[in-house]
Amino acid sequence: MKALVLTGFQKELEVLEMPDPALGSSRDVIVRVEANGICRSDWHLWMGDWDWIGLKLELPHIMGHEFAGVVESVGADVSRYKVGDRVLVPHAHGDGVCEYCLNGQQNVCEHVTFAGTSYWGGYGRYVNVPDADRNLIRLPENVSFDAAAGLGCRFMTAFHGVVDQVAVRPGEWVSVHGCGGVGLSAIHIAAASGAHVIAVDINDEALSLAQSLGAVATINAKTGDVAAQIREITGGGVHVSVDALGIAATCQAAVNSLRKRGRMLQVGMTSNAEAGMIPLPIDNIVLQELRIIGSANMPIGRYPDMMRMLEQGVLDPGKLITNRVGIEQAGDILTSMGEYRGAGVSVLNRW
Repeated sequence: MKALVLTGFQKELEVLEMPDPALGSSRDVIVRVEANGICRSDWHLWMGDWDWIGLKLELPHIMGHEFAGVVESVGADVSRYKVGDRVLVPHAHGDGVCEYCLNGQQNVCEHVTFAGTSYWGGYGRYVNVPDADRNLIRLPENVSFDAAAGLGCRFMTAFHGVVDQVAVRPGEWVSVHGCGGVGLSAIHIAAASGAHVIAVDINDEALSLAQSLGAVATINAKTGDVAAQIREITGGGVHVSVDALGIAATCQAAVNSLRKRGRMLQVGMTSNAEAGMIPLPIDNIVLQELRIIGSANMPIGRYPDMMRMLEQGVLDPGKLITNRVGIEQAGDILTSMGEYRGAGVSVLNRW
């Protein structure tokens, strides 16, 4: 199969012919990938980030954790899927037996594995997905493969964070710091939930897209004190803030933008500049009774609610897509993500 391959950290990705995957076990399926989102997490992996959380890829490696496609072959013990089914792959897999999985929290499984990290992913045309009955979601006919690609990572991560973790309510003020894929998803979902959303970024093109997704106000972070501008717009600060990038500037601005008893959602993960450590105003957090809440991926049991909203047209992840590319162009897009150029989401859908 043709695949985009990581052969060295911070080196040009290579388009190579790689072996087609075989079924790893009788519980697995082979998925023919029809669309794979190009995600900033892939950029982190390409950079060699996250060794401080114990993650280091063995090379060569085929990344890609935001993919949707068609079931190509099925193991003998798979009962829920058949050849030809349209599916998407939630990229965080639980083992099904730890205390968190048994509580329906597979996203924080004691032995969590990740598509495109723990095994080769969607930058190859075919992927062996383990334990398919537990790790696949059927894709409705009215949801395209391109739109579905992000449902395995950026969009479902934002949904779980906004709806479950900080429980955004209608009429609340929400600020989203960083308008990449997960930030734009959070804006769209929060606006659909009835919130008044303020988008913050350094890219005017990204801010314009944020407005089309429901943001009622935008702030270019280059124009001055972000928190002060948010307090002026909202009359005291937001009820909920989201750090969707994971750098010191966005994390600190998100905390400082809150009103008393506000909730801050952390979904962005750090790079080598922070290596997991960002200073925060602890005294203000104490005195204002602020809450900082992490959010990682989404339990697979939450998919039915999200998918109903897609089927009914309340949510449309396809609105985030601004670029569809072939495999020869995907590498350049991925490696340029540290430059914060362009706006919206790029999807690989041509091999």
